[in-house]
Amino acid sequence: MLDSFIPFQEGDRWGYKDQKGLEVIKPKFDYARSFSHGLAAVKINDKWGFINKTGGEVIPFWFDKADSFSEGLARVKVGDKWGYIDKNRKMVIPHQFDWAGNFAEKLAPVRLGEKSGYIAKTGEIVIALQFDRAYNFSQGLAIVKNNTKWKYIDQTGRVVSESQFDEADSFSEGLARVKIGCQWGYIDKKGQVVIQPQFDEADSFSDGMARVKLGEQERYIDTTGDFLW
Repeated sequence: MLDSFIPFQEGDRWGYKDQKGLEVIKPKFDYARSFSHGLAAVKINDKWGFINKTGGEVIPFWFDKADSFSEGLARVKVGDKWGYIDKNRKMVIPHQFDWAGNFAEKLAPVRLGEKSGYIAKTGEIVIALQFDRAYNFSQGLAIVKNNTKWKYIDQTGRVVSESQFDEADSFSEGLARVKIGCQWGYIDKKGQVVIQPQFDEADSFSDGMARVKLGEQERYIDTTGDFLW
């Protein structure tokens, strides 16, 4: 969960403001990420560490890269390898991966060499390193890519759709936008196409509607594909 302090830039330094726009941590960092679970990753002199909401150092500046905490763990890079720490500074998953993503729905995408898969919070590989690219889980499904095609898998690694897509996005409100050829449509969580690819552009659903574009005309559709206006 993201916290209410917002990073801002002043000149070449970063600090934080609250939601009213008032400065709460003076700009003194080379870069600053969002707060999550009370801590934020910040950069000073090419090293990353973590601060609390008073601006005090909580986890020393040991890392070559670091990201916000997600589900209790933060991905960090030491040298050319990624691993994960907890809020008590403990390296709970050693830095061993060539790339690592944030945890979402208890799994994180990782890469070793040219192949990607998923690990649990124990560090155990639970979905084999078999994909060219892999992205976070959202609503129980994740996008993976092999060669030039995209598909969706569940948390067991099972492919949920026989269709493969030229582009794909995460699920939102039970639907995901996918591209077949040059046009966008939407699939449900069973992998079934529920709104046929027909749009030149399409956004994810929010509050029951999505912006789409046909030629130069922008419209909004509901989750059945009917035009709202």
